[in-house]
Order: sequence, then structure tokens, then C-alpha cells
Amino acid sequence: MTADDDKKLAAQAAVDLVADGMILGLGTGSTSVFAIELLGKRMEQGLKIKGVPTSDASAQLAKKVGIPLVTLEEYPILDLDIDGADEVDPSLNLIKGGGGALLHEKIVAAACRQVVIIVDEKKIVERLGKFKLPVEVIPFARGSVEKTLSQMGATAVIRKKDGNIFHTDENNIILDCDFGFIDDPGALSQKLNQVPGIVEHGLFVDLVERVIIGANGQIKTLKKS
Repeated sequence: MTADDDKKLAAQAAVDLVADGMILGLGTGSTSVFAIELLGKRMEQGLKIKGVPTSDASAQLAKKVGIPLVTLEEYPILDLDIDGADEVDPSLNLIKGGGGALLHEKIVAAACRQVVIIVDEKKIVERLGKFKLPVEVIPFARGSVEKTLSQMGATAVIRKKDGNIFHTDENNIILDCDFGFIDDPGALSQKLNQVPGIVEHGLFVDLVERVIIGANGQIKTLKKS
């Protein structure tokens, strides 16, 4: 079994939770691609759903497979969010944002009655922090935010793509920050929330009810205690 096989298994288990008439959050990233494609196949069999995409890429894929798209203005409370993660700790805290969609992903997750994360087992860690923490920043504030992050003990590197500075769907920049291992994700989240110029960060704390893990052809589930 490859990592993609395990991701697809996890995606299928999450899609099996979807019921007729649900309004879904549609995540971003390689595992979410599988989920959106599988949702499209279920729609071909008669499933009726609507979705709020968390990125332009997810919106394009959802349109391609026939999922009707809606907005949070139309549906401020969603039934279920299916998304991936870059790291998951034993308390179901996450690091997300490797794909650059963390702002929309967090907004959608916070609007959902239930958040289900789908990953392969390599994403499960004892402590968050090996994966650098994405921090989305208004371009105007880059210098001051970099200084503050350095004072907090982080090494911050601006994200680039194809040699150019990467910009999010909201035209912000991302600083990938090395804080070392993060012993208290909640405390770090609160500190980052107070820094002017930081739009959002990739620590998802107390937002997730269930993590579905594809592991060597088997499914494992972690649930919030």
C-alpha cells in the first residue's frame, strides 16, 4: 500500500459519513482531492449535497465533479468539514497550511458542526512542530511580524513557489516558522493571535472531533475524548 492508497481509504471512510442534504466544508490538499472526487461519485449515485470550498483549487475540482457550491453567507453553519492535515497530535490538535489555504480552512472548520480530518499514518506525531508552522501575514506587516516571531524564538522563512513569493487566495504571504517542538499549542496559538499583521496561523486547536487514519490498508479512528 502506498501513502496515496492510505489517503484514499481515509477519504472514503470520511465520505461514508456524509448524508443526503448536508452542507459540507471541502478541504484543500492531496487527501482532500480524493474526498472531493469520491463525493462526486456518490452524487452520480443520487447523493444531494452542497459544498463550501476552502480554496480556488478545491472550488475548481468540486465544480468539475458536479458539487454545487455555496457560501458562508448563504449557510453560516455547515454540517461537516472534511479536510487533511500536515501533523496531528494525540489531543487532535493540528498543524495545517502546507498547501497555503489555512485561513479559509480555519474559517470553514470553525463554522462546522463536525470536523473530520483525513490523513495517512505518517501525519500522526507525539508533539507538533517537526512540520514548520505556516503563518499567514499581510504583506505590509512582513518586517514587523518577522521581528516579533524572532523574539518568540522562531525562525521564519517566507514561502516561495517557482522562485517567486507565494501568495494565498487572499493575496497574503506565508511565513513558515520553526518553533521547535510545540509543547502547548493552545498557548502558542493565543500568542500568535495577538500579533498585529498576522491574519491566521496553522495551529488548529480544539476544532476537530475525529481523525481518520489510513494505515497500511487499514482504517484507524481517533475521536475527541
